[in-house]
Amino acid sequence: MILCVACWGSWANTFKLAGKVRFELFYWDYALGVFIMALILAMTLGSWHGGEDAFFNNLTQATGSRIGYAMLAGTIFNLANILLVGAIAIAGMAIAFPVAIGAALVIGTILTYLVDQTGNPAMLFAGVALAVIAILADSLAYKELSGGKVQVTKRGLWISIVSGILMGSWSPLTAASMANGGGQLTPYTSLVVFTFATLVSTFFFNVYFMQKPLIGEPVSFEGYLQGKPSWHVLGLTGGFIWSIGTAANLIAGREAGFAVAYAMGQSAPMVAALWGVFVWNEFEGASRSAKMYLAAMFVFYGGAIAVIANAF
Repeated sequence: MILCVACWGSWANTFKLAGKVRFELFYWDYALGVFIMALILAMTLGSWHGGEDAFFNNLTQATGSRIGYAMLAGTIFNLANILLVGAIAIAGMAIAFPVAIGAALVIGTILTYLVDQTGNPAMLFAGVALAVIAILADSLAYKELSGGKVQVTKRGLWISIVSGILMGSWSPLTAASMANGGGQLTPYTSLVVFTFATLVSTFFFNVYFMQKPLIGEPVSFEGYLQGKPSWHVLGLTGGFIWSIGTAANLIAGREAGFAVAYAMGQSAPMVAALWGVFVWNEFEGASRSAKMYLAAMFVFYGGAIAVIANAF
């Protein structure tokens, strides 16, 4: 779970390092990297001991419904992820982030717990409550950082809400694909199917948003072909990091309960904030109140991690 939090909170650094590249172009390499790493993990760690749980053996015995759950999860995640980036671009981090991630945390944890009722629900949802408070504190810190100049538009707010609902819906589907019973997938097999659906759906979702972006001018695929090799490498690397984190999340879910693992994974914004503070200097020269909100965010996230860790 700690590895998951580290990876989910760190992959976006590769986009920052890529410079002024449009996210729609960066996303092609990201989606490809997610799938490539899933395959590598499945054919190495996921096949290490052979037997029925080895990747290819597990895939051939999987039922259509289990594969369908994982594919639907990957498709939903992909749309949610693209909408989240658009929402941040329209409404800003202070609005889009708490609405989308907060909704995803609450909805995803509740739905996943209904599928896999593992762990202490009182501890789990107490931890979720602390994480929601941490997300709100994080948003207030970014609001202060912007000098309070946060424009709330209905369009940005609705995109954030839709993104959050979708983002909270993929975890119960992956849990259903791996739930005990006939034809279930292993975490590695589920990840491959999930990321394959992510890659395939990119040809629909990303092409659409390249032609009709949520913000900015349309962008052509020619821009991708003319891109610098460095940001192609960074896009692939971002996908590798996210895929490793998701593999860790699914593996942890088999041991600790999928709802617990998902809720813990949503502490990733704390790691992202650490990058922002100590590497990207986002809060350099920030007001005292912004720093206080940021400190509160770390305290509540720390409490959330401690409580959720004791839920299994």
